[in-house]
Amino acid sequence: MRSMKKRRLHLYTLDVKYVRDLANADNRVMSVSPQQHKENRPFVGIIIIMKQHNYCIPMTSPKPKHNKMKNDLDFSEVTSINLDEYKGLSPEDPQSYRYFMNTHLFDHVNIDKNRTFVPDGLATDPEKACAEYNANIIKQGGIDLQLLGIGRNGHIGFNEPGTVFKKETHCVDLTESTIEANKRFFASEADVPRQAYSLGIKNIMQARKILVIVSGKDKADALYNAVHGEITPAVPASILQLHNDVTIVADADALNNF
Repeated sequence: MRSMKKRRLHLYTLDVKYVRDLANADNRVMSVSPQQHKENRPFVGIIIIMKQHNYCIPMTSPKPKHNKMKNDLDFSEVTSINLDEYKGLSPEDPQSYRYFMNTHLFDHVNIDKNRTFVPDGLATDPEKACAEYNANIIKQGGIDLQLLGIGRNGHIGFNEPGTVFKKETHCVDLTESTIEANKRFFASEADVPRQAYSLGIKNIMQARKILVIVSGKDKADALYNAVHGEITPAVPASILQLHNDVTIVADADALNNF
């Protein structure tokens, strides 16, 4: 496993031999069959630090043999605070992030849904709703692990280029590039909400640990600028250079500029 480090941001690439060696040591690790000419194929995974050694656990589609592992994860003491939500969408709307979290995670684990928080897309008083969301983060003891992606324009959450770094939860006017990127999830571009609620840069930077997952060539420029570029509101993700515990896991396409 190679580690590329720039200003405390960490990027990792691992090959299939490493994955198979892990699987041979522990059959709970998802493996991959040998593939000719793909010994350096990248994987998305979770980095675990044990006794000053970094281990990557690959993330891929579950196999039948992993069904027995479903009950091994205990979410009973987990609190989830969502990063963002579209303004104007109800929790029952299939395109809302509350609906996504319920159907893809919360409905499948033993988490207490009273401890899952998503901004209210139907809030009648956006300013009050944002203030209450900020207060709830403090009430819950802050954020231990913040999971992020990076937008094509360098946004994190829905913090678009130009967002001041001191912002907390706020209502955002989405840029045309974000609307364009997200229209694939809707019936038409006209159906994409033009506003969203998002944790602010300040909220994100107050998390104890940050994990960023990036994939695709369309994110290559944004990722490179976030890691190697100037720290500027024009590239919101660049602020992560100042956080003391950030891990980035990216595929080969996203790392194309490195």
